[in-house]
Amino acid sequence: MASPAIQRTPLQRLSTFKDAPIPSPTGGTPNLSTSTPPPLTPSPSVLDSFSADPIFSAFLSPDFNSTRFSSAALSSGSAASRIEKLQEGLRLLDSQLRHEVLSRHQDFLQQLSSLKAADSALSSIRSSVSSLQSSISKIRSELSDPHRVISTKTVQLSNLHSTTELLQSTIRTLRLSKKLRDLFDSAPDPEKLDLSKAAQLHFEILTLYNESNLAGIDVVDSELKWVLDIGQKLRAEGMKVLERGLEGLNQAEVGAGLQVFYNMGELRGTVDGLVSKYKGMGVKSVSAALDMKAISWGGGGAFAGPGGVQRSGTPQIGGGGKAKEALWQRMNACMDQLHSIMVAVWHLQRVLSKKRDPFTHVLFLDEVLQEGDPMLTDRVWEALVKSFASQMKSAFTASSFVKEIFTVGYPKLFSMIENLLERISRDTDVKGVPPALTSEGKDQLVSAIEIFQTAFSALCLTRLSDLVNSVFPISSRGSVPSREHILRIVSRIQEEIEAVQMDIRLTLLVLREINKVLLLLAEKAEYQISTGPEARQITGPATMAQLKNFALCQHLQEVHTRMSSITEGLPPIAADLLSPALGTIYGVACDSVTSLFQAMLDRLHSCILQIHEQNFSTLGMDAAMDNNASPYMEELQKSILHFRTEFLSRLLPTGSASTTRTETISTRLVRSMASRVLIFFIRHASLVRPLSESGKLRMARDMAELELAVSQHLFPVEQLGAPYRALRAFRPVIFLETSQLESSPLLQDIPPSAILHHLYSRAPDELQSPMQRNRLTPMQYSLWLDSQGEDQIWKGIKATLDDYAAKVRARGDKEFSPVYPLMIKLGSSLSGNESKP
Repeated sequence: MASPAIQRTPLQRLSTFKDAPIPSPTGGTPNLSTSTPPPLTPSPSVLDSFSADPIFSAFLSPDFNSTRFSSAALSSGSAASRIEKLQEGLRLLDSQLRHEVLSRHQDFLQQLSSLKAADSALSSIRSSVSSLQSSISKIRSELSDPHRVISTKTVQLSNLHSTTELLQSTIRTLRLSKKLRDLFDSAPDPEKLDLSKAAQLHFEILTLYNESNLAGIDVVDSELKWVLDIGQKLRAEGMKVLERGLEGLNQAEVGAGLQVFYNMGELRGTVDGLVSKYKGMGVKSVSAALDMKAISWGGGGAFAGPGGVQRSGTPQIGGGGKAKEALWQRMNACMDQLHSIMVAVWHLQRVLSKKRDPFTHVLFLDEVLQEGDPMLTDRVWEALVKSFASQMKSAFTASSFVKEIFTVGYPKLFSMIENLLERISRDTDVKGVPPALTSEGKDQLVSAIEIFQTAFSALCLTRLSDLVNSVFPISSRGSVPSREHILRIVSRIQEEIEAVQMDIRLTLLVLREINKVLLLLAEKAEYQISTGPEARQITGPATMAQLKNFALCQHLQEVHTRMSSITEGLPPIAADLLSPALGTIYGVACDSVTSLFQAMLDRLHSCILQIHEQNFSTLGMDAAMDNNASPYMEELQKSILHFRTEFLSRLLPTGSASTTRTETISTRLVRSMASRVLIFFIRHASLVRPLSESGKLRMARDMAELELAVSQHLFPVEQLGAPYRALRAFRPVIFLETSQLESSPLLQDIPPSAILHHLYSRAPDELQSPMQRNRLTPMQYSLWLDSQGEDQIWKGIKATLDDYAAKVRARGDKEFSPVYPLMIKLGSSLSGNESKP
C-alpha cells in the first residue's frame, strides 16, 4: 500500500480514475460492453517501480524541487543517462495513460450523450428566461407611473398633516399665551396673582413650544420672549413667597411657593438651590464667627494697631478684653444663625413630606429625593458640622488667643452647643414628623469641639495637680500641710465642679480629672505617713511621727467628708466616678492610724488574756466581799485611759467619747476596737475554768469595770449593739443554774460558742475543752476561733463531747453530767442535727 506522501503526488492522481479497471498481466483489452466497470486501483507494477527507483522516487515527494533535482543530475556527471532514464519513464507513463483512456471508452461516450441533453435543456430554459424578462419589463413599465403618483401624494399628505399639527400647536400656544396675559392683566398686584395657575400656563406654553418644535414661527417667537420674561417674574415671586414662608415658618406660604415651582417643572432644582443657599449661609456664619480680623475691627481697634490682632491671632495689649467679648458675641450670633437655618430647612422638608399636587397627587418629597438620597436636614447639617469642625481645628492651631478663650471658657462654649442642639430639637419636635437632628448628628457637633474639651480637661487637671503639688512639696517629706491648705484644695475642686454643674456631661468630664487629682492627693499623703516604731508605740506620750499621722488622717478625713458631701447633690453616676478616689483617700487615712490602733488592740488583748492567770476558783466570803477589780482589769483600765488621754483626745472630735454624731475614721476605728474588746473578753471569760461562786462575783465586777472603762474612754457601750448586749447578758448567765440555762432568753444575745465554752466550767474535769484537748495556749486557741465560724467551732466541741461519752460508757456508767445533754442540744442547733447522748 502506498504511503500518504505518495497518494498526494500528481503521478498518483493521474494513475487513479474512478471505475477504471486494472489491465490484465497479459495486456488484453477489457470488455467494453460492461455498464459498470469494476473499481480502478493503481497499477502496482508502475507505482512500485517508481517508488523503488532512486531517481523516480524523488518525483513522488511532496516537497520535490526541479531546480535542485537538475542541479544534482548535472553535478553527478551522468546527465545523459539521467535524461534517458527520464524519457523511459515518460514513455511508460504515456503507455499507462493510453491504456486508461481505451479501457474507459464506453464511459466517455455515455458522458458525451449526457452533455448533449444538458445543452438542449439549457437552450429551452434560456428561451423561457428571455420571455420572463420581457414580461417583467412590461409589468415594471405599467407599475412605475402609479407608484410615482402615490409617493407624491403621500408626501403631500404628510406635509399637510404636519402643517395642520403645527398650526394647531401654534394656535394653542397663542391661546395659552393670551390666557397668561389675561391672568396678569386681571391682577396688576403681584401679591393677588394666582402664581400656581400662571406657572402651570407658563410650563404648558414652553412644553408645547419644545415638543411641537415651533421655533422659527415669527408670531410664536415674538410671543415666547414675553413668556420667558414672565417666567423670570414668576420665579422671583414664587421664591419670595417660599422664602417668606420659611422665614415665618408658615406652611401655607411654603406650600404655595413649592406649588409654583412644581407647576413650572423646577421643583427639584429649586429645592437643591435652597439647600445650597442655606449651606452657604451656615458656612459663612461659622467663618465670620471666628474671623479674628473682623472681631478686632468690630472691637474698635485697627488690625495691626493698638487693640488689634497680630498674625498669630493674639490681640495686642489693651485689646484682649474687647476681642474676647466680641468673640463670644459672634459665637452667639453664629449659634442663632445655625438654629434659624436648621429650623428653616426642617420646615421645608416637613412641607415637602406633606404637600401633594392637587391633580396628580404626587408627593413633593418624592419629586425632590430619589431612593437612597439623604434628607435635606442631614445634607445641610453635615455641611455645617464639617465647616464648624474645620474652623474650630484651624482656630485651635492658628490662634493662641482663640485657643485660650475656648479652652478656659469651654463650659461656656459647650453650653452654647448644648443650647443650640436643645433649641433645634425643641423647635422641630412635632408628632409624626422626624426631627431635624438625630442623636448621631448631635454627637457630630459636640465632637467638633472635642479638641478644646481635651485642652480644658488637661488645664483643669494641671491647675488642681499644681495646687496639690504645692501643698505636698516633694522636697519636704516630713512636713504636713495645714488645714487651710487642705481646705483650699477642696474649695478649688468645688469651684471646678460648680463651673460645669449645669451640664451632666461636663460634670462627668471634670469629675474624671478630679478623680485623678484625689488619687494624686492620696499618693502624696501616703508618702508622708510615718511607719516606723515611733508610729506604733502606745506606752508613752504621742510622738512627732504619730502627731503627723494624726494630722494627715484628719486632713484626709476632712477631704473625704467634704467631697462626699459635694457628691450628694450630684447624680449617682457622678458619685460613682469619684468612688475609687474617695475609697483610696479613706484607705490612706485609715492606714495612717491603723497601725496605732492595732498596737493598742494587741495591748488590750494581752491584758484580757491575763484572765487565765487569775484564780476564779477561790471559795470564801473574803473573796466574795472583795470590791477591787482584778489586776488584769486594772491594767486594762490604765491602758485604755492612757490611750484616751494621749491619742484619742487628738483624733476624736472635741468633747467626750460619747460625742459620736459624726462618723469619722477615728470613731469607726474606736467603735471597732470597743466591740472587739467586749467580744474578746466574753470569749476568754467563758473559757475560765473552774469558776466558783465567788469567782463569778469577781468576774461580774470585772465586767462592770470593763463596761465603765470602755464607755467612758473609748465608745458609748449602749451604741455598740450586739457586743454590748452579749456582755450584759453574759453577766447574769454565769449565775444561772444549769437547769435554767436552756430556757433562758439571755442565750439569744450571746454567741453560741461562748455559751458552750462556759458550760465546760460547770462540767466534770474529764470533759475537756477543745483548748485542753489539743493542748493549746489561750492565745493560740483564740487565734483559731478568729479563723473559724460557729459551725466549725461546734465540730471541735463535739469531738470533746464524744470523747467524754466514750469514757463514761467505758466505765459502764449510764448517766452523764447534766451539762452534756445541754451542750449537745445547744450545739445541734448550729449544725441542724439533733444529737442524742
